[in-house]
Amino acid sequence: MFNSSLMVAAALLLPALAQNNTNPFEGRWDFNIVTPGGPRACWLGVTAKDGKLEVWYQPPGGNVYQLKDLHQDGEHLILTLSAAAGRRAAMTWDLEAKDGKLTGVQDSGGYKIQLTGLRAPELKRGAPAAWTDPEPLFNGKDLSGWEPIAPATSHWKVEDGLLINTAHGANLKSTRTFEDFKVHYEVNCPDDGNSGFYLRGRYEVQIEYEPLSSNPPERRIGSVYGRIAPSPALPRAPGQWETFDVTLVGRTVTVVHNGATVIDQKEIEGITGGALDANEGEPGPFYIQGDHTGGLKFRNITVSVPKN
Repeated sequence: MFNSSLMVAAALLLPALAQNNTNPFEGRWDFNIVTPGGPRACWLGVTAKDGKLEVWYQPPGGNVYQLKDLHQDGEHLILTLSAAAGRRAAMTWDLEAKDGKLTGVQDSGGYKIQLTGLRAPELKRGAPAAWTDPEPLFNGKDLSGWEPIAPATSHWKVEDGLLINTAHGANLKSTRTFEDFKVHYEVNCPDDGNSGFYLRGRYEVQIEYEPLSSNPPERRIGSVYGRIAPSPALPRAPGQWETFDVTLVGRTVTVVHNGATVIDQKEIEGITGGALDANEGEPGPFYIQGDHTGGLKFRNITVSVPKN
């Protein structure tokens, strides 16, 4: 005869055993790193496949990429972020999983920085029942509501009702922060221009008209940089006014470019290069990239938020 009490006990034990068998490094991890040059934001995505770990790394700048040189030694995960080249030393991370976070050291030729990674929040929430009416974020007269991140190098100005970055210089961020929203902006990007419009200061919607050979689809105009490619890809229109309507709820994003939905309710796995911080669970500002090229123009920047 079967013992029903033993069967119930075994059923209750299975989830605990499954949890204990999960690799403690698995998950998405947000890192705020203190460096001599200021704070930097990084991200790791770790999954187990066929008994091995697959690790993706988002550095403070650039795009997310897969790390190939890694090994787990007991409670430590050793990652090579960049190999030695010429006089440049290799950069490695030595991480330990403990108490629901990752701690360790970044080592670059003996220069060490302490690391702490926190589990990224899931940010799973439904769309609001209603949105407020669009509210201007740019008044067309001056930079009220916006501030350059590095004022000494800023080339942002307002001219003829337009927000213009006249030359390579500083990034520009909103003084207000937002959680979930619908944002509308219109942009005129010159040929060979490169910029981006950041959501919560952490996720870049790409703006660029560089040669097609310079960037893969997930780094072209309308993408969430390095994360999500636009589909369909629209005809390229340097020097012309274009519209973007972006909805972000939790980490679910929709991008409508010139009236066409090019990203439809896709999950943003993690921060993109240039993120102001890795505090994904917090509200954040909009910011416009101005440190790549000049000549970009913006107008009609508005935002709607969930109605209470």
